[in-house]
Amino acid sequence: MIDLTINGEMRRISGPCTVRDLLAELGLDSRKVALERNREIVPKGAYDTVRVGAGDQIEIVHFIGGGNASTLKADTFTVAGKQYTSRLIVGTGKYKNFEETARAIEASGAEIVTVAVRRVNVTNPKEPMLVDYVDPKKVTYLPNTAGCYSADDAVRTLRLAREAGGWNLVKLEVLGDQKTLYPNMPETVAAAEVLLKEGFEVMVYCSDDPIQAKRLADMGCAAIMPLGAPIGSGLGIQNPVQIRLIIEAVGVPVLVDAGVGTASDAAVAMELGCDGVLMNTAIAEAKDPIRMARAMKLAVEAGRLAYLSGRMPKKKYADPSSPLSGLI
Repeated sequence: MIDLTINGEMRRISGPCTVRDLLAELGLDSRKVALERNREIVPKGAYDTVRVGAGDQIEIVHFIGGGNASTLKADTFTVAGKQYTSRLIVGTGKYKNFEETARAIEASGAEIVTVAVRRVNVTNPKEPMLVDYVDPKKVTYLPNTAGCYSADDAVRTLRLAREAGGWNLVKLEVLGDQKTLYPNMPETVAAAEVLLKEGFEVMVYCSDDPIQAKRLADMGCAAIMPLGAPIGSGLGIQNPVQIRLIIEAVGVPVLVDAGVGTASDAAVAMELGCDGVLMNTAIAEAKDPIRMARAMKLAVEAGRLAYLSGRMPKKKYADPSSPLSGLI
């Protein structure tokens, strides 16, 4: 028996012996480690000839990794009792044509699309319509009240929408002025009260006020959709603290609606804990709408995974990523 130091600790082993015998006694696979004897690396090809003796200093190292293995469960999004795989909702306006609209929706992976309600062009009844390119049997149509500035107009519009397609799930927005397109909250609440009484499932565009958001949720709205920034501005999430407070305050899905400009904005919204993101201009007015639609799909997925994973805490000073134990 001999005494020697292995990785900083005194050990007694059978010996003298070869390096390969030493590794075998320690139960180590010689193919998976590197060994240093008295501060000199022993080549793997010399393991059978180099001998280990009393008092030798031996270092044995290998590669390590970190983290815990986990199984990702299906992460579905539920609104008004129906499950969806995609957490990205896209609009159908501002595209060059309906062909581009359909391609962008496909690239985004969205399963819900917002649709405006407008008068039919009776002078050209054969004019192409959205339903000719985007099948409402394959994608959920979400009629909205874009362009409405009063509760009466919004309610009237959605009644017509339900008659046209039988849709109960709707997006309510009542605007305050043309410059900011901010929601008029008193009119929004008034319209929501009527629509809920009439059996509509209401996803509601609102300000980033947690009190107003909670009021709408308590009334029975199916989802709360606070603006991230003014509609079409592309400014990104301007008040992340407010969005986070809304998520904590309400018990229904929260989706950022309006203000997203690029993929990182969508990821930020999802990292805050939002259930989804709704956007139109960010995709439709990109130089390449199809690629941007794909980018938004990936950003929403990445942001959601990051949120579920749990962000590391922010720290004032550096913290080494490699473990300090086992240093040579």
